[in-house]
Amino acid sequence: MSIEARLQQLGIELPQAAAPVASYVPVVVHNGFAHVSGQLPFVAGELVTGRLGENVSLDDGITAARACGLMILAQLKAALVPLDRVERIVKLGAFVNSTPDFTEQPKVANGASELMFDVFGEAGRHARAAVGVPSLPLGAAVEVDAIIALAGD
Repeated sequence: MSIEARLQQLGIELPQAAAPVASYVPVVVHNGFAHVSGQLPFVAGELVTGRLGENVSLDDGITAARACGLMILAQLKAALVPLDRVERIVKLGAFVNSTPDFTEQPKVANGASELMFDVFGEAGRHARAAVGVPSLPLGAAVEVDAIIALAGD
């Protein structure tokens, strides 16, 4: 089954790829890998802002991380990388805007991790970092970046 068919089966519609907010490109493909810049969470077209442990619930944080994962896939498509070329999700980095006493960053990051497994199966299992940070660009609640192995040229 193609990845596009899998997305349709899962009822997933990818968002429009967000434009960069500074001087960088969203995706760099080099030596068989796609390096995807950190993506922010847009749910229903709105940026999810706030801090976990303060004014963003764990469930909303998980939803935000999933939205970051969807944006990673949208950025690949926008960079003309067919999703069927994804050989393996190698690593995700999840940055969680959180209070010093919030310690559930790994649970938040699962929103993106579980999405990758749902879409790519075993090829979606990856290494990961999930860290708490005091702030993120535009006040976002979560940011996720990715390293993805690609098949073919």
